[in-house]
Amino acid sequence: MAILIKSCFVVVLGTLLGLALTFISLERGFGFGAVRAGPWTGWPKTGSADIDPYARALLSRTGAIPLGTGEGISFLARADSDGAPLNPRCEYVIKGPMPPARFWTLSVFTPNGALIENAAKRYGFTSAEILRASDAPAEIILASTAHPGNWLPTSPTSPYVVVLRLYDSVLSATAASLDSSVMPKLVKGFCR
Repeated sequence: MAILIKSCFVVVLGTLLGLALTFISLERGFGFGAVRAGPWTGWPKTGSADIDPYARALLSRTGAIPLGTGEGISFLARADSDGAPLNPRCEYVIKGPMPPARFWTLSVFTPNGALIENAAKRYGFTSAEILRASDAPAEIILASTAHPGNWLPTSPTSPYVVVLRLYDSVLSATAASLDSSVMPKLVKGFCR
């Protein structure tokens, strides 16, 4: 009888531990196979048949639709290029060359994936509408106060994440060997 009770206890404990670890994995983001380049993290297999079970569960839970392997790849930044978490009281500049892609978008979201409400009704930029000098790569400013040029509004109090989507990019197939030199930098500026 003691062996049966111990066995039941071990099964219940193992089940609870497994559920807790799965919950933590789902709360922290996509599962395995992440590639990192500077502040950017991407999951190239999320839109393929080789998707891991944790990423599949997260997509089922959130209802998000990933880019397919042939369509492109998304990258997420929760920290700046120095590794510090994005601070809503600080301004940031995204600068440097964008990775090779036919088309790209850059947007700012809440950590839960919602758009950040702002009076300017500006939620992102595309490669077709960005302003740039003829001899320099584009610079995009993330700040809660208005700036001239390529400015994306952020919340002065709420955390946010930056999402870079590359459409029809060679990185979709070669993301496993990603080098941070092909990704833009996310540099902290003035803080309030």
